[in-house]
Amino acid sequence: MESSSSIAVRELPLFPLPEVVLFPGQPLPLHIFEFRYRILMNTILQSDRRFGVLFIDPQTGEVADVGCCAEILRCQRLEDDRMKIMTLGQQRFRVLEYVRRKPYRVGLVEWIQDEPTQENLRPLAKDLTVLLKDVVRLSAKLTDQVIDIPEEIPPTPLELSYWIASKLYGAAGEQQALLECQDTGDRLRFEEELLESTRSHLAARTALKDVLGTGEVVEEED
Repeated sequence: MESSSSIAVRELPLFPLPEVVLFPGQPLPLHIFEFRYRILMNTILQSDRRFGVLFIDPQTGEVADVGCCAEILRCQRLEDDRMKIMTLGQQRFRVLEYVRRKPYRVGLVEWIQDEPTQENLRPLAKDLTVLLKDVVRLSAKLTDQVIDIPEEIPPTPLELSYWIASKLYGAAGEQQALLECQDTGDRLRFEEELLESTRSHLAARTALKDVLGTGEVVEEED
């Protein structure tokens, strides 16, 4: 969903979140309860309904410079002016400087996109889709659950790279690196490495489960 904009630089209200990395074209539901962010949402609902999502490193408290713009699709007001909102990722951006930090951050940002490439990335995207299906199949076997892959996997390498990155739950550091990457091929290759590692790990655990499931007992030496 990332696209160029006629406004190369603009001011954007910013919403730092721990353990959350938003990607273009991906949904992000939010529950807004802090007073400063209720002010933020009420303000942007009266404008173009867009704000920036930035990742906070939970270890250092450092706020990333690269994030993703979110657009509010739906807003439900709850008691005490709390809100439940559904947003959708739009363009990526880089924070150039902060215009203000209170009551919430507002930054001067520039939009960023992947660099154009002549490389044919469709074979790599196809391999990634196979890898993903293997990971889902092994995960389902290991957990004895039915795990379905959405029928409509993104068709283009760029959209696929964002979609896979958004599914790397529990790996926010890697997700942030993928968000900052401006080369679609490099992003896909990084994801290929992560999925291959995950597949090998799941295959080993599944094989162990199959062995133990046959009744074979592995004894420890005294």
